[in-house]
Amino acid sequence: MEEAEEDITDRTELEAKLESILENTEGAGQVQVLLMTGQQQGFYGSGKIEVTGVLISAEGADDPVIVRNIQQAVMALFQIEAHKIKIMKMK
Repeated sequence: MEEAEEDITDRTELEAKLESILENTEGAGQVQVLLMTGQQQGFYGSGKIEVTGVLISAEGADDPVIVRNIQQAVMALFQIEAHKIKIMKMK
């Protein structure tokens, strides 16, 4: 149970960091982030969090340039494909 709680804490911290970075990006406005994660096994049985999908709600998502910038940042940060990232307009 302790390991699962640690994973949730790590993911929450990662979501908060990404929200902070994106909110400081011109035009993005307020942002909420949800990361979908899986466990990836490394050497000696040590696991690391692997981001498998990202859902972002952003005030500035009605601007295609802002959407593209957010998408490219997430792709670079987590090394995931564009189809695993969904960016929606925040109401």
